[in-house]
Amino acid sequence: MIILGLDPGTATTGYGLIKKDGSDITCLEFGCVTTRPGLDDATRLRMIREKLARIIKKYKPGLASVEKIFFTTNAKTVISVAQARGVALEVIASSNIPILEFTPLQIKQAVTSYGMADKSQVQKMVKILLALPEPPKPDDAADALAAAICAANTYAPGSGLTI
Repeated sequence: MIILGLDPGTATTGYGLIKKDGSDITCLEFGCVTTRPGLDDATRLRMIREKLARIIKKYKPGLASVEKIFFTTNAKTVISVAQARGVALEVIASSNIPILEFTPLQIKQAVTSYGMADKSQVQKMVKILLALPEPPKPDDAADALAAAICAANTYAPGSGLTI
């Protein structure tokens, strides 16, 4: 099964694709959808949707994992992230792909066994778990791969997990 992981954001949406075959997981691709500052929100969101649609068309994932929003104190940031997250959920749902959603703490716990792990710890464990030559960069792409790994470790057909 191919799993798409996403770390949504308006400026940068990280994505990662892994293939799960039994207990083996391998990395297919990772990267970021970036949009330029100064563009209006609608244009940025359209760009995110179009790139994600191309990725979905190319890889045909059977499952998607999307990071939930972690709210801090910056309401402006959380609104733009929520918009990007909404676009990501829509394009995935429109492609009839089941979606699992995880908090950053759940993703870190699944990858590092420590819910308060920092970015470098997540990158190092993703590198190890996927047998990559280098830790994945940037952080958004590593977080997206971590979200995909979390889904791979959580979801089992027939497990009763609601998706």
